[in-house]
Amino acid sequence: MMRSLTRKMKIHKKISTTLLSILTFTLTLSSYGLDRDYVPRAILTKAQEKEVIALAKKCGLKEVSKISTHNMYPSPFRGIQLQGPEKIKGREVSYQSLSMSHGEWLEPGAKPRKGQIQMGKFWAGKPYTRKKTILKVGKKEFRTGSINGMTPEQCETILGLLLSGKYEIGPAVNKKTLEQVGWNTPSNFSKRGESISVGFLHKAKDSGFFDLQIKMVGKKLTIEQMFQAIP
Repeated sequence: MMRSLTRKMKIHKKISTTLLSILTFTLTLSSYGLDRDYVPRAILTKAQEKEVIALAKKCGLKEVSKISTHNMYPSPFRGIQLQGPEKIKGREVSYQSLSMSHGEWLEPGAKPRKGQIQMGKFWAGKPYTRKKTILKVGKKEFRTGSINGMTPEQCETILGLLLSGKYEIGPAVNKKTLEQVGWNTPSNFSKRGESISVGFLHKAKDSGFFDLQIKMVGKKLTIEQMFQAIP
């Protein structure tokens, strides 16, 4: 009977310790305000999330607000991206980003490069700073990676026309391909002389991006050409 009681006490202690660990991990993630964006073939477990966050700290990314995974098309490999909290100043948004590798998601025998830090099956280098610009159309906010030769206000005018469908298309533009453009994900705006180029991601994640060649006459917008980059 004593053996049975001792065994029950050990089991109870083990369950309590496990629950405490889970609670501690949950609180840790909560303190980070962790956001997740995983592709179906690359979903991290709770334990793996804890491991990549610890590795990120060692690499110099002190705080993690988002973990995402992505396909590395056309290969079967997958990758991990960690993001720090955003700092917003006016229209400018900046944050630290860290690319991370998982040994089981790469080619057989893949190893860390010189200078990278490894923890278990994960490894990474140093974080880098990314900057984006906030664009506002109506009550919605959008973020674009770069703006060259244009003002944010000019970009907002163009984005507003595209979002509302108030544009014409030239004979070189494929209507069906145009339907695959992710209008909510503008990546860049550029103007050289009268030539305007606007980039958007594909609607489907990790499926490439589009470059639209646009002509503006007053408030009349025409998409004259369209190029697609397929991974």
